Amino acid sequence: MRQLSPAGQQLIDDIAKRYGYSTEAVLGMLQAVINGNGRMAQFNHPEFSGSGQWMSGGMTMVSDMFNNSLKASIDKLCAELAQLVATQPDLLGSGSFQSQQQGGQQQASHGAGRDDVAWHQAAAGSGASLFVAPAPGGAADWWGPGLGRPDSTGAQNGVRYAYFAQARRLAIDVNGKVTVYDTQDHRIGGFSQQQSLGGSLGFTSQHGLIDVAKLPVVSVDGAAPAVPPSQAAPAASPAPAVSPAPVASPPSAASPAPAPSAAAAQPANAVNAAGMDIFAMIDRLAELRSRNILTEAEFNAKKTELLARL
Repeated sequence: MRQLSPAGQQLIDDIAKRYGYSTEAVLGMLQAVINGNGRMAQFNHPEFSGSGQWMSGGMTMVSDMFNNSLKASIDKLCAELAQLVATQPDLLGSGSFQSQQQGGQQQASHGAGRDDVAWHQAAAGSGASLFVAPAPGGAADWWGPGLGRPDSTGAQNGVRYAYFAQARRLAIDVNGKVTVYDTQDHRIGGFSQQQSLGGSLGFTSQHGLIDVAKLPVVSVDGAAPAVPPSQAAPAASPAPAVSPAPVASPPSAASPAPAPSAAAAQPANAVNAAGMDIFAMIDRLAELRSRNILTEAEFNAKKTELLARL
């Protein structure tokens, strides 16, 4: 919460004394009313019997559900705080939508319009400022500078949000850690959250339920998000070394002549094989002559013919 001014601190102390609560409890309720845009509050404090919810013109719910006097006290306290914050310039947004769910029953609340704010201002009068003015150039809003006024706000159980339709931004504060998301083409039109502690937070648009974890993160606590190592640009690998082409050395004068290739040796082998066949035939003819199958003249004639083939 922003720092209270001396006059604002005095107002809160007076309210706490009149209602019989501690200043700390009333400050917590004041923040809840601010987060609810002056029309509702979702709180959690032991002096208010734990968690509960107040809605302007609606019901007040507390954990001690049969304690009607506590409900009436909280209803009056929240109504007075709502009138008080309505007198503060630029403290309330122009509108909000909220939808809370408790025990299967869902209730909706719409933000205060300018007519409601004007009524609260007339009822409460133009009092002193509740908060210390921010330093020049500083941001008075929890979502940070540069976003302007939200179209929708809400808070519950340590979680609050602000939606900026024109800027396409969604700011979510979870226990003091503010993350701003890019809503892309989503036109957020609904918000829901379980009232129990640690309840889930959900948004809906024209595309249905939004998975906030998949929206691009613009900033975290005002700083650009760190790029994960897995998404960082890989370092350029060194170029592979190129081996020089081998240079053929000139043939030495004393080097022996290359051996004949297999193609060159093939004709010589064929000649040797043919010569062996001729000599084998001559031997066979000689055998036929010795058996008187061939005459001497026939043997000589055939022998001369075969030898001529060599």
